[in-house]
Amino acid sequence: MTNDTAAHFDRQYQTHLKHLKLKGLQPKTIEAYSRAIRRIGNYFDHQIDTLSEQQLTNYFTELVATHSWSTVKLDLYGLKFYYAHVLKKPWVAPGLIKPPRTQRLPDIVTIDEAKRLFAATRVLQTTTGPWRR
Repeated sequence: MTNDTAAHFDRQYQTHLKHLKLKGLQPKTIEAYSRAIRRIGNYFDHQIDTLSEQQLTNYFTELVATHSWSTVKLDLYGLKFYYAHVLKKPWVAPGLIKPPRTQRLPDIVTIDEAKRLFAATRVLQTTTGPWRR
């Protein structure tokens, strides 16, 4: 990496931070999106302005193997934001990532659902807690 490349990346990164703040994003979102740009910048030797779909596919394939889906999504959204607001370029890889669908338990379960949950439970009591005698 040359000094020019690093200086260009730093200028673009600072512009990214300004746009994140000006768009009124929450502090945790700003932190996550800026972390994403730093991580992607490190991966691509700070040359992220002209990434191809193949480069992004390779990057996110490696990232999903080592990080959670929420981290992968935040990196994707951070990079999309960077392309839209800093580079003012269209996103090069639409539909690149689709996290697996998970089935969550509803907040309120029916009596039959509760019976099935209790029947599937293998540990009947905890080993700690104030209710233990």
